Amino acid sequence: QVQLVESGGGSVQAGDSLRLSCVASGRTFGNVAMAWFRRAPGKERAFVTSINWRGGSSSYEDSVKGRFAISRDNAKTTVYLQMNSLQPEDTAVYYCALTDNYSGRYYAPSRASDYEHWGQGTQVTVSS
Repeated sequence: QVQLVESGGGSVQAGDSLRLSCVASGRTFGNVAMAWFRRAPGKERAFVTSINWRGGSSSYEDSVKGRFAISRDNAKTTVYLQMNSLQPEDTAVYYCALTDNYSGRYYAPSRASDYEHWGQGTQVTVSS
């Protein structure tokens, strides 16, 4: 059974940085696409960023471009989200997600419905 465990969330000030981690277990990691989504208070879950199975392709939601960076270490079965210049509007629960269905593809999807496995989430709170 696939398990995704996020960590690294916390409460920070605007302008600070955080790095989230998501460790995957229960299946081969090197051929899956991964993503981060977030759910802000009172809003629906939204795409943040995704990365393909080899780490050679990634995409970002417009508001985080230039501030956030996704990466992966297949040897550690871990995907990371480096978040810089955090703003209060980045406050949300952050979820990592995994899909088995994009192995070998250059593109990693951005729709939540494309991901079969989800972590429990980690809270990020940014105060001004």
